[in-house]
Amino acid sequence: MKKIIIPIGALLVAGLAHAQTTPSSTENYVYTKTYLSDPTAGTPKTSETIQYFDGLGRPKQIVNVKASPQGKDVVSHVEYDGFGRQVKDYLPVPQSGTQNGAIYTSPLGNASTIYGGEKIYAEKILENSPLDRPLQQIQVGNEWTNKPVNFEYGTNIENDNIKRYETVTTWNATDKVYISTIQQSENFPIGQLYKNSITDEDGNKTIEFKNGGGQTLLVRKVISATENADTYYVYNEYSQLAYVIPPLASIGTIDQTVLDNFCYRYKYDSKNRLVEKKLPGKGWEYLLYDKQDRLVATQDAKLRENGLWLYTKYDQFGRVAITGISIGSSRISEQNEVDGLGSNNLNRINYVFFNRQGMDVYYDNPDITYPNSTKWVTLLSLNYYDTYPAYSFNPSFPATIYGKQTLTDNPASTGKSTKSLPVMTFVKNIEDNNWTKNYNYYDTKGRTIGTHSINYLGGYTKTESDLDLAGAVQQTKTYHKRLSTDAEKVITETFEYDSQNRLKKHYHQVDSLPQELLADNTYNELSQLINKQVGNNLQSIDYAYNIRGWMTKINDPGNLNGALFGYEIKYNNPENTSLASPRYNGNISEVSWRVSNTDVFKRYSYNYDSLNRLKEAIFSNPDASVPETHFNDEKIDYDLNGNIVHLERKAKSLNGSSTELIDYLNYEYHANKLNLIIDESQNPTGYEGGGNFIDYDVNGNMTSMMDKNISAIGYNYQNLPNVITTADNNKKIYHTYRADGTKLRKIYNISYPQDGTYFATVTEYLDGFHYLTTQGVYKSDFNALDYAYEQEAFMKEINLSPDTELQFVPTAEGFYDFAKNEYIYQYKDHLGNVRVSFRNKDGDPIITDQNDYYPFGMNIPREEQAVFGTASLYNYKYNGKELQETGMYDYGARMYMPDIGRWGVLDPLAELQSRFSPYHYSYNNPIFYNDPTGMIGDCPTCPKGITNINLLPNGEKEMQIEEVLLTGTKKSSFNYSAAFQLMLPSSSLTGVLPAVNSPSILSYFPSITWPSNAVVLETATAAEATLLADDVTGVGVADDILIPVIFAGSVIYVIINSDLDKGNVSIDSQESFDTYKPDDSGIVRPLDATIPLEKRMDNFARKRKGSQKWGEEAEHKKGARPSKKGTHQKGQTRKGRDKGGEKGDDRRPYRRK
Repeated sequence: MKKIIIPIGALLVAGLAHAQTTPSSTENYVYTKTYLSDPTAGTPKTSETIQYFDGLGRPKQIVNVKASPQGKDVVSHVEYDGFGRQVKDYLPVPQSGTQNGAIYTSPLGNASTIYGGEKIYAEKILENSPLDRPLQQIQVGNEWTNKPVNFEYGTNIENDNIKRYETVTTWNATDKVYISTIQQSENFPIGQLYKNSITDEDGNKTIEFKNGGGQTLLVRKVISATENADTYYVYNEYSQLAYVIPPLASIGTIDQTVLDNFCYRYKYDSKNRLVEKKLPGKGWEYLLYDKQDRLVATQDAKLRENGLWLYTKYDQFGRVAITGISIGSSRISEQNEVDGLGSNNLNRINYVFFNRQGMDVYYDNPDITYPNSTKWVTLLSLNYYDTYPAYSFNPSFPATIYGKQTLTDNPASTGKSTKSLPVMTFVKNIEDNNWTKNYNYYDTKGRTIGTHSINYLGGYTKTESDLDLAGAVQQTKTYHKRLSTDAEKVITETFEYDSQNRLKKHYHQVDSLPQELLADNTYNELSQLINKQVGNNLQSIDYAYNIRGWMTKINDPGNLNGALFGYEIKYNNPENTSLASPRYNGNISEVSWRVSNTDVFKRYSYNYDSLNRLKEAIFSNPDASVPETHFNDEKIDYDLNGNIVHLERKAKSLNGSSTELIDYLNYEYHANKLNLIIDESQNPTGYEGGGNFIDYDVNGNMTSMMDKNISAIGYNYQNLPNVITTADNNKKIYHTYRADGTKLRKIYNISYPQDGTYFATVTEYLDGFHYLTTQGVYKSDFNALDYAYEQEAFMKEINLSPDTELQFVPTAEGFYDFAKNEYIYQYKDHLGNVRVSFRNKDGDPIITDQNDYYPFGMNIPREEQAVFGTASLYNYKYNGKELQETGMYDYGARMYMPDIGRWGVLDPLAELQSRFSPYHYSYNNPIFYNDPTGMIGDCPTCPKGITNINLLPNGEKEMQIEEVLLTGTKKSSFNYSAAFQLMLPSSSLTGVLPAVNSPSILSYFPSITWPSNAVVLETATAAEATLLADDVTGVGVADDILIPVIFAGSVIYVIINSDLDKGNVSIDSQESFDTYKPDDSGIVRPLDATIPLEKRMDNFARKRKGSQKWGEEAEHKKGARPSKKGTHQKGQTRKGRDKGGEKGDDRRPYRRK
């Protein structure tokens, strides 16, 4: 029997298509054909796949017809053992030609040509039982044959010494909340818990203990034979997660001090809704719900000091309409008020019902929804759907964009309209009452083809995109003005693709200047990028990968051959095994690099502990007569929570011939909060200052850092710093943020009391366009706060612009410098760290900036090649983030301090990483991870093709969330990993966030964070969703990799997976938001409810129901309300599994943090 599936829309050419592709007529198969371009216009591009089945209906071969870059078939072979189990998982094999869809009798015949002599299949060793649980997982590659991942199953034994925590839960009738008190009794008896163990390729062991209900009670990371890092999860009598006890707290007795400073605590009401929560080092947070179980208000400790709440109002379809700040009293009083309301919905009307903060509002019923108008302090955002309100400032509506008819809100002419689509979003500034007004325009397929954003200064950024049938961007135009009276800047970007829509060429043009070929890409037969020529072939960049798909080279540092920069990554094969051991679990053992202008071969060798934390980085110069120079060594020690307790750092001496110790730092803590740092090296190079106490507010934000001469840091309600003051009060930094967390302006002001003069710079961030204005009289001490940044590492660049001057805009390969009318290109390493910047001078590449970094991100001093300046494009360095005058990097959600390797603010996603300190950076493995947004670690070198909520190297977990919220903001400045373009079938979502109207309450708003460089979410085809991870360019630019994305609340989880670039996604605005997600140990827990409240558009993408993998027992139950924690303990994916292991373990990825 054969089946042919031809997609709707291709029926007119079905006969022609079938004539070109000829599946084997004697086989059972499913034939899928997707048109990538218009089938009526010439020869269309198509993607064709034929899946063949055996007589039992099992897949046996998948043929991707002419899918390789050279137009050859790519075949995936499937085989089964004698019991019908698929124990070998083969890599796809590009063939030597094409058979036009026919089955291959020898599908592996060309494997040696592609993979050499490597083993091309991963193998599972299964236990001899009906459960088919894996005992070993052996990865692809010859080197991994004897390095399996091992699994063990059993029950707890006496030597496990599992503490037994119990709760006594009582009902507090006054506060209407269940209160669970915790107590420790005797250890669990032998055999009472299921015990699952996993040991990775390098021998690092993780053990999970679960009760009979499948709840994970303990995740144990084995450090040594005598030491463990234990994270306990304590459930109350109603199976609700009540406490999480991190490793540092689990080693002692649990008392009130430990609970307050180390543990995660949760309280629920009679409807099983999370209503109170406390994170380590942070005050209690409260949550309110309406009768529809929608989150309508939150209050953190800073808000509570001033009696303020952060609220959300919904329309009749459950979509977020208005967010703002209101006054209120206790949680129970406010909840009682909400309970007294009916539907609690707003209605869209066609006239102005009220005006707040200078903005007219086209919604009614403000006083029969929570909160009523008497409690309002400020509006923060407005979202409009379906129709465009008739504001006087609306831009003219484009009838067509790139010749395509624009969807209107009147279906009379075409029968189609913008009904159900978000059309306008207004977001207020936090520090004033100015607004940003965003508009979305759609084609008749419901895809976003245009946006218009009126900035808070009155100018605009307008984008227009030309999309083909598959939604691939053919060209975009960006029109920009800072002020409405300014001359318009136009940026045109053009894209060319191959037959399978792999990006081949990316062109960039500014105004009417000559068009620049930014990138010309070449792929191997596995579709891996192997060469990129940038800047009209100014540099040719080669890329190499190992059998696991991990990047191994950016050019060759051993032979630059005309390249400016070469970089090599070693995993299992370090050159100097005396300094670093081979690593098989994905950790990097060694990196080597060379820059052409110095021609010095440099190398770091890395060592890790059994928790995969970086312990030591040893620097050497392989070409030197004595290679082990130990210039720039870094050594780190941690406590059980991952707080750094000791850091040693070396540097080259002034004469360049010896090594000196520049940092010998000892950290002292109160729980996870850093109290002070003592530098016993007494060396002013490196971390300068030392010994001063650090202060925090009730939200856990660092409010002073006298070691950096910072006496005060003020925060807005998103925990973003808006005022930074030095001890002498002579220097101040002011930040202006939009209510969605986007940074709009930075003012750096220096006062000179001795003569009454001052100097200030004003940097403006407008949709990626950077402006600079200088005021006053420049003096030489401008560039940095005293002691704030590593001054010995940089050359100063001073830009003086008394008139506001457009400085630069990011591109896919670097920047365009408006001041000099030239392109700046950049080499970045595997983490996105900018290593070399260069420009074109008469056809030759000239290096303009060069950076070497210690592992935790501080620039290496005395290299004399790195540039730091006023509003300089060269300030974007480590992880591609902007280095501030404070010496901190702005990651969007938080500021990072590379000299001490930690953040100054709690992680907004701390609950997803509960075994780590909320202040840790990138799981203390900055060689493998970066942090795109300041909210959660990311693995930029992870093998593609795995679904991984935590972005772990080899896919520690695999998960598909059933319900997620999609939201986003417009990009305003450069951010390598946090800029996204999301394409959805029927909805374009623009993030919305609050602002305030009173300077007196600026510091008392909840903890809401968002990357300062996100982008507007776009739409794609009506049946598919695609995400573009955009490294630097703006909205609508398809210049980077395609990956799926999950927006949980307003928090970004990027799932790196190039094989899943188009996932079936649908919009369901009636579903509730799932406020519970698994943490790093697989425990489902409430998210920080202050995160999604202001940002979510209440549109949900319901992905195909997938299966959770090992260690993730608590999937969201189908149909369950998100607020009901008790229903999350046994999810849909629990079905069909045994309770001692998981029957679906054959598809696990195994890397564990």
